Formats: sequence, C-alpha cells, structure tokens
Amino acid sequence: MTGVQTLVYRCLTAISTLPSAQACLSGGLPLLLLTLISLPVGFYFNFLQLDILKAAKKTVASVVAGSLLTALGEELFFRVLFLPHPSESATLAVGWFWGGVSLGIFIIYHPLNALSFYPPGRHLFFNPIFLLLAGFLGVACTLAYLQSGSFWLPVAIHWLTLLVWLLLLGGYGKLNSEYIKD
Repeated sequence: MTGVQTLVYRCLTAISTLPSAQACLSGGLPLLLLTLISLPVGFYFNFLQLDILKAAKKTVASVVAGSLLTALGEELFFRVLFLPHPSESATLAVGWFWGGVSLGIFIIYHPLNALSFYPPGRHLFFNPIFLLLAGFLGVACTLAYLQSGSFWLPVAIHWLTLLVWLLLLGGYGKLNSEYIKD
C-alpha cells in the first residue's frame, strides 16, 4: 500500500470499528489510570480546582460541542493517522516508535496552537502541568486505541476528560483567560 492508501485504510478501519463491550471495559483501565494520576498531580500543583462552570445553557452547549469537535479532530490526527491500526500487525517496536512520535507531536501541538490559532490560550498551553496532563491524556488515548482498534473509544476518553476539566475543574476559566491564577 502507498502512504495515502495506508492513511485511508487506517481512517476507514478505525472509524468503522465499534469497540466491543470487552474493549470498553478494557478501555476503562486507561481512563481510570489517567484519573488516578492526573487528579492528584493537577490538584497538588493547583492546576485543577473544583470550579463548576456557572454559565448560560448556550455557553455550556458550546463547551460540549467544542470539546467533542476537539476530541474528534485530535484523535483522528494524533492516533488514527499516526499509529498503525492493530489489524496492520505492526511490530511492537514500530508501535512504540509511532506512539512516541504521536505523543511528542500531540504535546508540542498545544503551544504551537497558542502561538498560531488561539493566542488567549498562550499561558495555559505553555504551562508545564497542562502539558504533562495532556501527555497523560495522550498515553491513555493511545492505549485505548491500540487495544480496541476503534477511533470511538479514545474519542470518548478525550471528550469526557475535556468535559470534566472544562465544566467541573476550572478549565473553562483557564482556557478563556489571558493568564492563569495561581
């Protein structure tokens, strides 16, 4: 297969693969580990605070839709296009290599996004704790994708993580401010 054919194959296969009940249960493990690691780290460094978003329904709906679009786009790009689909029978070394490349680019993407497309997020997207937590999210989504072969499981993990952070843990305020309060 050519490079383009491989990418098309990955997209079609990952999108058309619905995670099995077993994959969903197994995918819960990366989500659980992400939660058990990220919450203590985020609270310890005062990056996360219990801060329930009190906003108009239109704003909440915008957060829900925007975070879904973010999860869909980022998972398609950083997981599906970069990582060999499990049906490709790639070696473990190849999987680790592309997993590392994907994770590195996923982390670097956030500061580049702030520099180019979303300047109000500059302080947030350069914050080392944010980048560490984004890295943990990337690892969890990678594990879920490689285990399930489905695009939908990492999307669900990514979306749920974004929703909890934006709506319950102060993320909305951080994302929409020019500075981060310590």
